[in-house]
Amino acid sequence: MDLSTIIGFVAGIFLVVWSMAQGGGGLVIFADLPSLAMVIGGSFAAMMIGSPLSRLSKIGTVVKKVINTQSFSVEKIIGVLVRFSEKARREGLLALEDELEALENEFMKKGIQFVVDGTDPEVIKTMLYTELNQLQSRHGEMITFFGNWSSMGPAYGMIGTLVGLIAMLANLSDSASLGSGMALALITTLYGSLLSNFFLTPIKFKLEDRDAEETLVLEIVIEGILSIQSGDNPRILESKLLSYLAPSKREGIRAEIGSSE
Repeated sequence: MDLSTIIGFVAGIFLVVWSMAQGGGGLVIFADLPSLAMVIGGSFAAMMIGSPLSRLSKIGTVVKKVINTQSFSVEKIIGVLVRFSEKARREGLLALEDELEALENEFMKKGIQFVVDGTDPEVIKTMLYTELNQLQSRHGEMITFFGNWSSMGPAYGMIGTLVGLIAMLANLSDSASLGSGMALALITTLYGSLLSNFFLTPIKFKLEDRDAEETLVLEIVIEGILSIQSGDNPRILESKLLSYLAPSKREGIRAEIGSSE
């Protein structure tokens, strides 16, 4: 589980509910089912109009991806690539075929198989980057989806507010109900802002982080595979791959893979 997501969600809910409870009317004045249906149901219906069902069906999977941490181990990946480079220089590229079955990273496995098969370097580079670009495109679809949905929340909150104001103005003769009517009209704006700023926009931000992390890992794998095929010195390969990371992380990774500059 991603602790920052869980802690942020729980803390946010607590602080918002606690702040609402400090008002004179308690939490009950903030509860209105029709307003909630207007904001959540209306905004989601709008997204259904603008999105194919295949994209909508991915929402559950995407939310799970936000809640759970990714299992990428950059240290392990760089260590494997450096070890493959050493073996290829000692025994030849064909010797790497013995290592393929043990590989858990399917992207790396595919690239190493291309190398073992003697595929042209430019072809390997094109195929691997095409796969990376398609991955980014799929990620981008859901990032854009949640970004668009986050803009719909406040919009439907305002629609609900306008509906409430119209109903209130149509009944101006009952002056006693004006205050409660105005409060009810504004609740949808509150719901829309919460939906956008507490749920949907943070999910979009988290998906962007996940995409950047996965892209970095695949770029490291591609660089490593191309360097192995070209016969680079393992120490050169290690330095090249570590250059993708922040300086603060490099020494720890060097220690993990048991090497030094």
